[in-house]
Amino acid sequence: MIKAILIFNNHGKPRLSKFYEHYNEDTEQQIIRETFHLVSKRDENVCNFLEGGMLIGGSDYKLIYRHYATLYFVFCVDSSESELGILDLIQVFVETLDKCFENVCELDLIFHVDKVHHILAEMVMGGMVLETNMNEIITQVDAQNKMEKSEAGIAGAPARAVSAVKNMNLPEMPRNINIGDISIKVPNLPSFK
Repeated sequence: MIKAILIFNNHGKPRLSKFYEHYNEDTEQQIIRETFHLVSKRDENVCNFLEGGMLIGGSDYKLIYRHYATLYFVFCVDSSESELGILDLIQVFVETLDKCFENVCELDLIFHVDKVHHILAEMVMGGMVLETNMNEIITQVDAQNKMEKSEAGIAGAPARAVSAVKNMNLPEMPRNINIGDISIKVPNLPSFK
């Protein structure tokens, strides 16, 4: 089971943290600091697996990470997870981010944190891996984006309606509005403009 997913930059600034077990905020910050210190001091030529820090479970847990450009992607897992499987999951996560953001960079993680969390939720939920097929993940993310755009259109409808009424060139104010069987008497109002 995945216990935590952390992304931080070369200076230790967290860019994403997702814990699948409850910790108070101070403990989470300590775990992030400890994990950064464990991972960042390792040489680039060594294995990408190491024993978890004392705060995150010690020798019962493993930290599996990849370093891409300025970011560390770290998954903390228990002994039931395959190290190579998690490395592959990290690769799929990064490639999915890269496709969704077109050459993903650290700023994308900062300014689009909600989208990054959505992509992660398509892959991992409750510490369990749900999906590893990048095309399926991208399909779901695209569907979510499409739905958000259509909802934005609905949310903006009242403002567009008011704007349309204001821009109508009516010779005079309507007194009665008839819609099917419904007749509405309009009171004397000041000009729309």
